[in-house]
Amino acid sequence: MSATSSGTSGEAKPAIVVATITASDTRTTADDEGGRLLRELLATAGFRTLDHTIVREDLETLRAAVVAASDRDDVDAVIVTGGTGLGPRDVTIEAIAPILDKVMDGFGEAFRRLSWDEVGARSMLSRAIAGTRGKRIVVALPGSPNGVRLGVTALVAPVLAHAVAVARGEAKHHHKKPKE
Repeated sequence: MSATSSGTSGEAKPAIVVATITASDTRTTADDEGGRLLRELLATAGFRTLDHTIVREDLETLRAAVVAASDRDDVDAVIVTGGTGLGPRDVTIEAIAPILDKVMDGFGEAFRRLSWDEVGARSMLSRAIAGTRGKRIVVALPGSPNGVRLGVTALVAPVLAHAVAVARGEAKHHHKKPKE
């Protein structure tokens, strides 16, 4: 049974379905706090999650996992947590960026701006990114629980449904006429 959310016209719409991935060489299902929190926050926001996987921080392995998840017909978005820093093993951005059709530059900018309030200048070390792959939204968040919480509550939850609709070509754009 699929989850639903109410649309603006009152009819029930299927919930957005999100595949989640943790990029880590050390996490297991027992201690993947960022992945657990990611799924919990998405569910609380009304999204349906499926197929959480933990993938080794290897460029090709991680890229293949994101491609496989975003190629599924039953997935609207893919969210990866982990591997977005500057460490030698942090390859999430290198794995994801080449497969994005369009990058949502404002996502990374907004994430770093909001992070500034919490961690100050260290926010510059985050390489959080989002974009589209075909008609799917792909997001990469840090692996820390604080980074996941900030990214989901402040950025992903408020705009994911609209971003999915835009990527599918279903969103109506309202442009005001210029005053004459």
